[in-house]
Amino acid sequence: MVFQERTYGVLIVSGSNKFIEAARALLPPTDYYPVETAGSAGEARRRMLDAAFDLVLIQTPLRDEFGSRLAMDLCQSSGAGVLLFVKSEVYDDVYAKVTEQGVMVLPVPASTQMVAQTLRILCAARERLRRMEERQATVEEKIEEIRLVNRAKWLLIERLQMTEGEAHRYIEKQAMDLRLSRREVAENIINTY
Repeated sequence: MVFQERTYGVLIVSGSNKFIEAARALLPPTDYYPVETAGSAGEARRRMLDAAFDLVLIQTPLRDEFGSRLAMDLCQSSGAGVLLFVKSEVYDDVYAKVTEQGVMVLPVPASTQMVAQTLRILCAARERLRRMEERQATVEEKIEEIRLVNRAKWLLIERLQMTEGEAHRYIEKQAMDLRLSRREVAENIINTY
């Protein structure tokens, strides 16, 4: 990927060193860094608790489970793009089971070009999800500010016998006069009373 601003952290989950090396060959450090590995589903779950990865590649079957449950769990609990590699014979069954959860599935053997294209699709999906997460965080911050301001207003109404309009104007005026945000003024009022 040319002129890319960010790199994508990758976790490769496989019991096969051959698969790990083949996957690493498709993950240039200019685009994918860091690239870490796990040999089992349990180890992968521990790694995901310690660090956030953008992409998770899972080659089935794993030592301690098949791998589809791990893939679905990761899609539920993280924002990582998950790619599951399964044998061609079980592809349709696994695909039907995991796709609803957001897991991408590729049959093995898969061409290098197919894997590279799928990785790019996962990166694009990860960017879209990242923007949605940022918007959600902004909305949650605004909701928290509204709650704090309302709490401060009710304290002013209760303690200083202001009307709601007076309390609102007081917070707005304090924010302008002191060059603080409404949130900071509300926090000061809450701490005072």
